[in-house]
Amino acid sequence: MALTGRAALVAALGSLPVGILGPSWAGMLAVNVPLALAILGDYALAAPVRTLQFTRSGDTSVRLGDTAAVQLTVTNPSRRRLRAQLRDAWPPSSWCSEAEQASSRHEFAVPGGERRRLTTILRPARRGDRVADRVTVRSLGPLGLAARQGYHRVPWTVRVLPPFTSRKHLPSRLARLRELDGRTSVLTRGEGTEFDSLRAYVPGDDTRSIDWRATARQSTVAVRTWRPERDRHILVVLDTGRTSAGRVGDVPRLDAAMDATLLLAALATRAGDRVNLIAYDRRVRAQVQCRTAGGNVLPALVSSLATLEPALVETDARGLSTTALASAPHRSLIVLLTSLDAAPVEEGLLPTLPQLTRRHTVLVAAVADPHIEAMAGSRGTVDAVYEAAAGAQAQAQRRRTADQLRHHGVTVVDAAPNDLAPALADAYLTLKASGRL
Repeated sequence: MALTGRAALVAALGSLPVGILGPSWAGMLAVNVPLALAILGDYALAAPVRTLQFTRSGDTSVRLGDTAAVQLTVTNPSRRRLRAQLRDAWPPSSWCSEAEQASSRHEFAVPGGERRRLTTILRPARRGDRVADRVTVRSLGPLGLAARQGYHRVPWTVRVLPPFTSRKHLPSRLARLRELDGRTSVLTRGEGTEFDSLRAYVPGDDTRSIDWRATARQSTVAVRTWRPERDRHILVVLDTGRTSAGRVGDVPRLDAAMDATLLLAALATRAGDRVNLIAYDRRVRAQVQCRTAGGNVLPALVSSLATLEPALVETDARGLSTTALASAPHRSLIVLLTSLDAAPVEEGLLPTLPQLTRRHTVLVAAVADPHIEAMAGSRGTVDAVYEAAAGAQAQAQRRRTADQLRHHGVTVVDAAPNDLAPALADAYLTLKASGRL
């Protein structure tokens, strides 16, 4: 049984004249006995809670930052009218603010033998699976003095997917890809690219592209045209170790790496390449394989990345290299999204790089902190000068680490969270245009 505020108010109003005019036990009993009988009668007339039936429907997935609607259908099989207050409980991270949690509380009435549909609006603040908790129902009596209260388990899961904010850069990169394919401009020549066709020579063409045998058979000079390679293998390796948990602004490094991964995968599949994914720290946290060239692997990537979280452990670089080599039996472009901190790179990554670069093209992408650049440019006070010195030292150390990687033949992309995805896509297109995939 649950007493309402109305019962407390009636008890207070009834006790007030007794306490002022003639406080006595008889007076208290004269007020409280009828009130107690009214409360018991109200409780008895309230619709039962245990027999209520619940079903769910609605959204099962939503992108981070968007809203999801989950419907809860309440069926009242009893003959009594149900006047109820209901709380549809979800984890606190299912909303971005406390004000939005009000959508989980409902007041409604259901006549006997009928049903009502209630809608709860979710706007999750974090990636991952949001699992519905219990549904608590308070069934009020006709007088509103007492209520029956109980809860039901109505399972439902909403998967919160990465936001993929970098998809706004996809049209411009696809346009550049079409230029490389020769569909919107003159085809380019690149070492190791695939032969496409012959065309007439125009001033400005590379003389090395002239096909002298074809020229001898016709009256005009003929040049070879080339197209970027297709059906190449791309392995994206996400470092989910402790460095990926660091936040740059309001975004964890891992989330920025995920966004860059999704843009690269969307672009590479349009280019006819195969994209595979491994998330690793000391063991494989997630793995996605594309079976066919140009296959739409993006939905599988998004679903796999949704529940991925950083692990607060040091990444096993040797195990990462071994896993990457086992997952890439053919020559591939290995894209490693990790940090450029000096200690993890020098002690972990650099000793294992020769194993990767011997057979594969390696690209390392890292998230830079814009605050360090702002620190390096600050002046005016003593504290600002010390901050500038610390920022300049951090930048110099980061450049030194990147130079060490380049010395091993690795392409390095170091950019701020908002710029990492387009910079990685540009690096992929550059490698593809030059036939280095």
